[in-house]
Amino acid sequence: MSAYDPDNIFAKILRGEIPSTRVYEDNETLAFMDIMPRADGHLLVIPKTPCRNVLDATPEQLNAVMATVQKLALAAKRAFDAGGVTIQQFNEAAGGQEVFHLHFHILPRHEGEPLRAPGKMGDFEVIAKHAEQIKAAL
Repeated sequence: MSAYDPDNIFAKILRGEIPSTRVYEDNETLAFMDIMPRADGHLLVIPKTPCRNVLDATPEQLNAVMATVQKLALAAKRAFDAGGVTIQQFNEAAGGQEVFHLHFHILPRHEGEPLRAPGKMGDFEVIAKHAEQIKAAL
């Protein structure tokens, strides 16, 4: 496994070098909207401390991130009146990971509605509106 790269995009978001639509933040975690949403309300949860993924995260990092994942999954489900929530997490390139900072995807889901194709930039005004819906549900 490679070393953590402090110049990955999520580290830059944490430092405020790249803008993001933040939804929730505490001392240990940050939740923000995915700019290529595969579902309305698609957001990401990351630890504020460096780790590549589950394979090198400390128990403390995992505990903090999972508590935030649950909090935001419940809020996203309420905000979008979703029937369920998909939570995705990838580890290393062979496992599908593209950004090498631990992160969890939270996607509100509705019966019969497939996820949108990956890699398509979202409408930033719509993303901001969805962030406000989730914040209100918190």
